[in-house]
Amino acid sequence: MLLHAAGKEVSEENLKKVLKAAGMNPDASRVKALTASLEGVDIEEAIRSATFAPAASAPAAEEKPEKKEEKKEEAEEVSEEDAAAGLGALFGF
Repeated sequence: MLLHAAGKEVSEENLKKVLKAAGMNPDASRVKALTASLEGVDIEEAIRSATFAPAASAPAAEEKPEKKEEKKEEAEEVSEEDAAAGLGALFGF
């Protein structure tokens, strides 16, 4: 997110530089996995959807049965969240 906010490319080299600047020793395999998981991810959209995630995950008083289409959309959202989770894994969260 720091690289994105600075307008820099989210690449293995740039991630390693940021981690080294923070006094960390980057794990090459984790950096590679993170960049691979972020490939094709719209970071702005992931940030916007993460902002609303807590409200969306709160249980409703009365839940109606989901349709197949809704379940499919939910599965697609999870895959984006998994991609974003790679960033947390890199920093040990």
